[in-house]
Amino acid sequence: MPTNPEETSTSIIVTCQQTRFHLIDAPASKEIDIKGLNITVAAENVESTSFSAKAKAKAKTRGDGLEILASAELRLRPETHYALVGPNGSGKSTILRAIAEKLIPGIPLNTRVSILQQTASTDVNSHIETNHAASNSPHKTVLQQVVEGDTVRNEILHEVSVLSKGVEDNSNPLAPLKAFRQVRHERLQKDLFEVQKTAKLRSGARGSEARKVLIAYEKKVAESIAADRLNQSDGEINNGTIEEETKAAVDLLMDRQSQLETMQVADIEARARVVLSGLGFKGPMLEKPYSTLSGGWRMRCMLASALVQTSDIIILDEPTNFLDMLGIIWLQHYLADIRVKMKAIVLLVSHDRDFVDTVCEEVIILKDQTLTYFNGNLSAYETDRRHQTLRMSKMKEAQDRQVAHMEKTIHDNIKVGKKTGDDNKLRMAKSRQKKVDERMGMQVSATGGKFKLSRDRSGYHDSLRGEIIVPQDEKSVHMVFPQAPELRFPGSLISFEKVDFKYTNNPNAVLQDINLVIHMGDRVGILGLNGAGKSTLIKLVVEHSKPTRGTIVRHSRLRIGYYSQHAVEELQRIGQVEPTLTALGVLMRKAEEGFLEQNARKLLASMGLTGRIASDVPIIKLSGGQLVRLALSLILQSPPHLLVLDEITTHLDFHTVVALVGALSAYEGALLIVSHDRFLIRCVIQGEAPNPDEDREDDEDDQEESNRALSRRSTVYELKSGKLIERSTGVKGFEQSLIARVKKMAV
Repeated sequence: MPTNPEETSTSIIVTCQQTRFHLIDAPASKEIDIKGLNITVAAENVESTSFSAKAKAKAKTRGDGLEILASAELRLRPETHYALVGPNGSGKSTILRAIAEKLIPGIPLNTRVSILQQTASTDVNSHIETNHAASNSPHKTVLQQVVEGDTVRNEILHEVSVLSKGVEDNSNPLAPLKAFRQVRHERLQKDLFEVQKTAKLRSGARGSEARKVLIAYEKKVAESIAADRLNQSDGEINNGTIEEETKAAVDLLMDRQSQLETMQVADIEARARVVLSGLGFKGPMLEKPYSTLSGGWRMRCMLASALVQTSDIIILDEPTNFLDMLGIIWLQHYLADIRVKMKAIVLLVSHDRDFVDTVCEEVIILKDQTLTYFNGNLSAYETDRRHQTLRMSKMKEAQDRQVAHMEKTIHDNIKVGKKTGDDNKLRMAKSRQKKVDERMGMQVSATGGKFKLSRDRSGYHDSLRGEIIVPQDEKSVHMVFPQAPELRFPGSLISFEKVDFKYTNNPNAVLQDINLVIHMGDRVGILGLNGAGKSTLIKLVVEHSKPTRGTIVRHSRLRIGYYSQHAVEELQRIGQVEPTLTALGVLMRKAEEGFLEQNARKLLASMGLTGRIASDVPIIKLSGGQLVRLALSLILQSPPHLLVLDEITTHLDFHTVVALVGALSAYEGALLIVSHDRFLIRCVIQGEAPNPDEDREDDEDDQEESNRALSRRSTVYELKSGKLIERSTGVKGFEQSLIARVKKMAV
């Protein structure tokens, strides 16, 4: 039977199928199998969630909410790593949060869940502590922040602290009693929420029993709040009660202290040091105050906290966003290691295709408000889907030809039968017409074997065969860049000769002896670890800084388009200042004089921002991926000769990354790309095909594109110790060097 909706302060409404065997108070299960799952975002949050126009059109509304899942099945097995994929704004982060906060009935309440959210939660009533910025002490160190991120351990520490103060207060004989009552009251309030949920989920005799338990709990909480319990005056408490509850306080304190000892705090700290080291924190940084860290380093702390905890389910939402390639490869090895040691379920969302392929063995596809599962990594899923599309297309074309031939035969037999009075011809036509009406469709089973009606199509249906459905292209985003203008006279776009750079307050040079020449059509990729000087080099290219030594020569007509890694945050700040400003308004405001509105709409549409999303939705309510497309539109409204992109894939889903790869590959201007995304560098700079096994028609357009790619100069550089080193082996060689380095680190 369907459950009653459970609504929280976050306005996420969750329902699912329940049976009499689905026990709410069952012990923690390592496997999760939930059917009939529905997740809806209530009306007050719908506007702030950036769903795509296509998703809005297809979404079913329930009341005033927008459904993210409808009658879906959530299936998670222990020791398995899953990748959740779907378009930007389809609700992936909402699903992760519903799992983490145990809003989904059927997830045992004592299941241990750790989560890294892409953005910090603003819900003060959230059961998952995600906002590490709200630290109790501004002097808390990075190591302390990570170690204390374990919510279960924090709960025990809080109770130990309250009880210890009461028991050790020799000046007040009632202090242990009041401490015990405070802890008991806090537990009752926490349990009350779970009891309320259970009462709503059950019906019949079990529901009646659950409601009796709820009434009893509500009475206990009311008694605890009443003056004769929690705030009872000293004179009203008799000696027997004092002695009894003081003993209970001491016993509870000893019990909680023993639980702390079994948690092996020293081991947690040692594991935290290993994780922080792998994520890029050097020794002195561990003792640095957490409050002084930038947003990127704080996110790394949050990731470390999620990894250090002993959990049944680990949820990671874009864990690679603030990591360099060394950190990404270390995380790959760490997650592979905990599969054996912790045997936890890992569920992650990431735009980094290589990371997903390496870490995950199953893919969960969120599409059309349902979840489908594929046993294999992301590349295997795409390959299988292309093969299925090709197979089903050929099957449908063959059957269409067969149907056309049969219909012609039917028509001819009817004509001849009526003309000559041949009943056999008419019977033959009727028999074939029945076959066309009832037996056309899938002629093989799901496994490719012979079709058997009782096994492969049981139940009631309009026909005896299922329809042949050709999978639709999932690349819902199509991006087209306007071409770069031609130069009036030839020459290099930009040339660095023996360039050095150092900051005034630092005697050491950040960049040394940099030599770099970029011509029209060149593809240049720059790899390097965080702090290697990549952003400094880009600032020299776009003239935000001047070199300390050496010369930089630019073409007199050079026009540079620069996408900063902070472009999304800058647009969000603009949206906060002007809450009603739309993407179209931003583009028209920053466009050159004479740029028409129809051209602005066309440009936004070519970036995937169509219709009302461009003209009516405020930018403060756009998703990160949509803001990336807006930032690109601002750059391309006046097409540059040189396009400089700094970590452009951070907020994009993997379908949009593929669309971006296609647009950049077709761009005839020069490209300078700084990225930790190995897939992007391989495809755009090194010219590898996004889908190497995909069948390509050898037509004139493909041949022309291949010829253009061969004529371009493509170079991958590594920036290391301030020097620019050409990598002849490309991103693969750089990756191999980092893998060897990670193997030397303690995981």
